Formats: sequence, structure tokens, C-alpha cells
Amino acid sequence: MFHVKNASITLTDVGLDWPDGSTALRDITGTFGAGRTGLVGANGSGKSTLLRLIAGELTPTSGRVGVTGNVDYLPQSLTLSVDTTVGDLLGIAGKVAALRAIERGDVAEEHFEILGDDWDIETRADEALRGIGLDAADLDRRVSEVSGGEAMLIAIAGIRLRRAPVTLLDEPTNNLDRDARARLADLVRSWPGALVIVSHDTALLELMDETAELYDGRLSFFGGPYSEWRAHLEQEQTAAAHAARAAEQVVRTEKRQRIEAETKIARRERSGLKARENKVAPKIVMNQWRSDSQVSSGKIRSSFDDRVRTAKAVLDQAEARVRDDAHIHVDLPDPDVAAGRRIAELRGTDRTHVIQGPERVAIVGPNGVGKTTLLESLLAGRDPEEGRAGGILLTDRVGYLPQRLDGLDDALSVLENVRESAPNVPPGTVRNRLARFLLRGATVERPVGSLSGGERFRVALARLLLADPPPQLLILDEPTNNLDLTSVDQLVDALRAYRGALLVVSHDDGFLARLDIDTTLQLDDIGSIPEIRTGSR
Repeated sequence: MFHVKNASITLTDVGLDWPDGSTALRDITGTFGAGRTGLVGANGSGKSTLLRLIAGELTPTSGRVGVTGNVDYLPQSLTLSVDTTVGDLLGIAGKVAALRAIERGDVAEEHFEILGDDWDIETRADEALRGIGLDAADLDRRVSEVSGGEAMLIAIAGIRLRRAPVTLLDEPTNNLDRDARARLADLVRSWPGALVIVSHDTALLELMDETAELYDGRLSFFGGPYSEWRAHLEQEQTAAAHAARAAEQVVRTEKRQRIEAETKIARRERSGLKARENKVAPKIVMNQWRSDSQVSSGKIRSSFDDRVRTAKAVLDQAEARVRDDAHIHVDLPDPDVAAGRRIAELRGTDRTHVIQGPERVAIVGPNGVGKTTLLESLLAGRDPEEGRAGGILLTDRVGYLPQRLDGLDDALSVLENVRESAPNVPPGTVRNRLARFLLRGATVERPVGSLSGGERFRVALARLLLADPPPQLLILDEPTNNLDLTSVDQLVDALRAYRGALLVVSHDDGFLARLDIDTTLQLDDIGSIPEIRTGSR
């Protein structure tokens, strides 16, 4: 953890309640230093809310947020009008306009006030834009003329250009293709000042100096990138689980010894009663014996009760250190996909690839080349447009997970949504299977519209994988967008258990590597598939 003397952001007992009275954050304390910090945590843990508090968009209900210098903040989604220019997105359109007016001979005082000391603004803008493949000549271009990935990079370049001491980026790699991610990585490597990034992109998190985690209402820090933090956490959890098992054994031992002591006391009391009945000693002596025995028994009971309570307290402390981060473990129905079964044809303008048997295929390529269009053509069973890739399904048992989880009925319960894809499966069986997706108890009766993002994702995944009959081909379009790292882990767990064919579009190389992809198809903007790579990426 960075020392306080280097602190750029200081949180002291920060809490936030929403207008409806629900609690978003409570008693968050911590310090972000002058460097690059990756902020991780499950969906709903409050990461984005914490960034908004630091940025000043929200006011804490309690506690204090202290920031050294100005803050620049980039939310998950850019809200852009059709008239927005590259200069607007960089945040320098006013200064550039003032500079150009002065250069034309307009010496109005307001131009000098707007420009300030930024006489080199166009030069710095050119340098910033060249880092992402553009230049100063693009300042007047409409953002509608660039890709979504380029727009995100322009906004990030603008933040660098404005040189605020503290920068906050919320999921900056969403929808970025590989080239854009590489350019973002270059920007991040040389970022000045304090940078806090919320991301599920493990490659980006590897560039961080520090990892912060929001978990169970606490903010903790680790002095290293994501992989080192993850290894530390796993080692810590292994030790915690071992300590919990050892403490549980001590509790059992203490309870057993307490029972054994109680048995000895009862045996001694029976002997004393028999002695009194046989009048083995004068009455006054036997009364004293009984009194002494009661005092002794009380001390023994008290001693063993204290030992049991102490052992339980140690166990409670040990168990508190063990996380209850459940993983999806599913025993899915066999989709019956024989090794030689032809499942689908993917047709480029130059070649056709046949998905055969339980093959796992990834489609990659820059933003805008038509990857989603290819999937839509495949699912719709229509011929692709000229110059575009398309495909033909050779099975009618297909499951599709779109980028936006819009296939669910918010008004229906979890159980009802999932049963729509498995109408002949008894409700009890569906409930048991949903439990494997961490959807248990009263949760399955709740309307989907009331669920958290992570819960909603698991419902969509369960609906897909628990369909009856089971799909022989799963099609996933950028499935990790907006998923936290825990949900990505859960998706990987579920897909590893799936025994059918898989077709996935993704820019997330780390995710694809964990799926053991058999074939990777590289799509280009003229609809051809010029490169086929076989084997996991």
C-alpha cells in the first residue's frame, strides 16, 4: 500500500445511502497513492459508486473524501451527440477555437482568457492523437465518423491532455478491439499522476502498480498487479481454510472433553449418593463431601465451558477470513454432439469453415468488420450481404447469448424465465439445477427485473445451458462485456462443463485462453477470413 504522504485520494469512513434509504457503501476507509491502481470487486460491490464519490458526482452521506488536485472521470458509457467533434471529446474545442481566432487577428480579451497558458494546445493535441492513430487534422471531425473504440480512446487521450492530478476510468476497455486495447495499454504505461481504473480486463490490470478490492463492505490494498494480488489472495484463503479446519477440530475436541468431564461428574455423583444411602460416614462428613463435590463439579463445568467458548470464538474468527465466493458447478445434460457431426458453416468471401463436433471456435477482428453481423446472419438463416461473411446452421438446437442480456422477461420470475426454455422439465428439477448456478431459495421466485447485474447474467446463462433439449451449439457475442471478474470466472466454469460446440466473438484474449479454443478465425472488413489459427490462443 502507498504511504499516506503520497496519497492522492483519502477516504475516511465514507458512506452513501440512496434516496430510497438503501445503503450503497458504509464506512469505507482507504488511501489511493500517486500511481496506477486497479480497483476490482464483484458486481454490486460499489466500485462505480466509489468512483463517482471521488469524482464529486455524488456527495457522501457520511465520512469524508479528500482528493489532492482536480479529478478527471470517464464513466463506462460515453454520451455523445451527433454534433460532438473530436475536439469536444478531447475537452479542448474552446481553447482551439480561441487560439485560431487569435491567429486570425482577433484580439478580443475573452479569447486570451479561454486559452490561458495553453498556447501549445494544438501541438499537444496532435501528440495525444498520434498515440491513438489520429492527428490534429481530425480535431474538427464528427465523432460519428470514428468507431466506438476510437471515441473511447479519444476521450482518454483528452483526459491525459488536460493533465488532471487524479484520473478515474470505469471499464475503459469495454467494446475495444485488440488494436484499441494495445493503444490504451501504451497510454496507461506512461500515465502521469494518480490513475484509478475499474476493469475486468486482466491484461490491463497487469499494468497496475497496486490492486485495490471492494469486498464485503471493506476496501483493501495490495502492492502489486492483479496476478500477484490473486496469487496472494489464493494463498491467504488456503491458509484461512486450513486455520478454520484446525479450529473446528479444536471445538470438536473441547466438546468431547466437556462431555467426558460431565460423564465423570455424573459417575462421581452416583458414587456419593450410594455412599450416603449406605451411611459410610457420619452425616456431617458426607454433607461436607457433597458440598465439596458440587463446588468441584461447578469449577470443572465452568472451566470446560470457557474452553469451548474460546474454541468457538477462534473458529468464528477463522471462518470470517474464509470467503464464501461460490463457483458455478454444473452437471449439464449431454447435447449429444458426435465428433463427426457437422454443426454449422461459417462462410467468408474467401473460404468456408465447418464447425464439426464439439469444436470451440473464436471469431476475432477489429471493431466494425462485421463479427456481430456474421452471427446475426447465421442465426437468421439468411444469405449475407455482398462482401460480408455469413453462415448456415446445420442444427436447430442453438443457444444464443447476445451482448445485451435482453432475452429475459423482467416481469417473470427466475424460475419462469428458465422454464420457458425447458417447459417439460419438472419445476423441482429446474430449481435443483438453478442452485448449481448460485440461484437458490427465494431468489428463484423473484422477478428478473429486481435482480442485480450478476444475478441477471446467471439467469441468462442458466436459461441458455439448461434448455431442454440441450443446445448443440452455443453462440456468444462479447460475453464478458460489463461482467465483473467473479462473473467471468462463473461463465468459464459453466462453459468448461458444456460438451457441445461453441462459437464465441470476443476481444478478451485472457477469457478465450481459458476456454481452450480449438480454432480462431480472423475476420477482416471485406468479409474474408485470411487467417485461421488452430489451438488455444
